[in-house]
Amino acid sequence: MSKELQVNEEIRDHEVRLIDVDGKQLGIMSSKEALAIAEEKHLDLVKVSPDAKPPVCRLMDYGKYRYELSKKEKEARKKQRVINVKEIRMRPSIEEHDFMVKVKSAIRFLEDGDKVKVTIRFRGREMDHASLAEELLYQFADKLKEVGKVEKKPELEGKNLSIVVSPINAK
Repeated sequence: MSKELQVNEEIRDHEVRLIDVDGKQLGIMSSKEALAIAEEKHLDLVKVSPDAKPPVCRLMDYGKYRYELSKKEKEARKKQRVINVKEIRMRPSIEEHDFMVKVKSAIRFLEDGDKVKVTIRFRGREMDHASLAEELLYQFADKLKEVGKVEKKPELEGKNLSIVVSPINAK
């Protein structure tokens, strides 16, 4: 939990606005009176809004409240999905079979919920035929249209031409 709340004797304010367990306002009273009411009901006095005038305190079982909060945070972490970017590298003069092998691995990555960055590396005079490489990337993206969509159009970065394909429906 990022911000600890003040509980029971930690509350040093003279006056507080007290709210019951049910959310019903009990009014403005001294913090000693509020603490006495909390002890009488076997609950904790928790300052929930320290910036208000007077500060707002609530009667609650603080241990149970923290436990519920940690459960919610744990549940939220469980539902998070880390998206990795897998890279597939090719040359502009790739053969058909090798191309299909790369397509199959890209499909597998996309089905696993990862993004795929398809990069074509140029060497020497291959840069003169960048349009052929761009055509190859569009052909690759076309083969992946069932499981992914092009997120970033072909972009030349130094001696590399690349696109990013993201999954349509991740697990």
